[in-house]
Amino acid sequence: MRHVIALDVGGTGMKAALVGADTALSGDTAPSPPRLLHEARRPTGRERGAEAVVESILAFAEDLRAYGEEHLGESAVAAGVAVPGIVDAENGIAAYSANLGWQDVPMRRLLSERLHGVPVALGHDVRTGGLAEGRVGAGRGADRFLFVPLGTGIAGAIGIDGRVEPGAHGFAGEIGHIVVRPGGVACPCGQRGCLERLASASAVSLAWAEASGDPAADAADCAKAVESGDPRAIAVWRDAIEALADGLVTALTLLDPRVLIIGGGLAEAGETLFVPLRAAVEERVTFQKLPEIVPAALGDTAGCLGAGLLAWDLVAEATRPATAARTVENAKTAGTGGPSADPAPDSDPSADPNPSADSDSSEVTA
Repeated sequence: MRHVIALDVGGTGMKAALVGADTALSGDTAPSPPRLLHEARRPTGRERGAEAVVESILAFAEDLRAYGEEHLGESAVAAGVAVPGIVDAENGIAAYSANLGWQDVPMRRLLSERLHGVPVALGHDVRTGGLAEGRVGAGRGADRFLFVPLGTGIAGAIGIDGRVEPGAHGFAGEIGHIVVRPGGVACPCGQRGCLERLASASAVSLAWAEASGDPAADAADCAKAVESGDPRAIAVWRDAIEALADGLVTALTLLDPRVLIIGGGLAEAGETLFVPLRAAVEERVTFQKLPEIVPAALGDTAGCLGAGLLAWDLVAEATRPATAARTVENAKTAGTGGPSADPAPDSDPSADPNPSADSDSSEVTA
């Protein structure tokens, strides 16, 4: 069965799948649900160093290829991998990751070599997750969307007609570093008062641990305390939502999305987050059009599904030149004055001038 390899590399673990051919191949057509033929997970082993992490990724991909050969009857036709940090997707370089310790890793080339030359797509983890949410998740059918996961940090994926915009230098969507509280808490990026230092899951965890006096308390505990009416938790939650609403209104003013998709750990609080967040955003908009604000639909599988979509996009792109050439040739032979437009002078005028037309399709399906 035709399939691709999909890998989502995180700071501590990797998620992988073999994704079947009935997955949507591009943003040009209505997507069908991804068909996951096989799923697996492994630790990255980052405690062993950057080189060991890279080898873990390559070995995982190699094992997935072998699984496909044994259980699906053929090798994967392409692979997609999503990685954290700074990514040069155009050149296939995992440029930098503080969590994994690597720098300028030629991930696309290394994976392609390990997978016997199949094409490989490399993507940024958040943008790749956003691609999946936009095509087959919460943003399905929307021509413009913004995907914002609230996790350890805050990033964003800008969706446009089934694609995710990387920006001129691969930094598009970094809304976690919009300054919403000038002069506020210092951020590792060098600024002060960045959105992710106030409204990420990790920021809420820190604030609630301090407010509650429990160093082990986290954002999920804060949400439960909000639901029980704890005034300390309500204050922490309110501050985070106000900062988040400020940042989101800046983003929607610039991007004008039709759908705003909120994911990540903080979104697991459900309506405890979404009811006050929708109200806070609505209070802040003036001339802007208020987008639909919805929870992400794919959970922690979004990155893996997006990597599969990236891989199928490669397959689709490879078939387009052949498809276009055959379409042009068919148009020539079917057009007025073409070689089969009229029957030969001595032939039966009622005969089909192109008897094989019904059996010769120009459609190439990946």
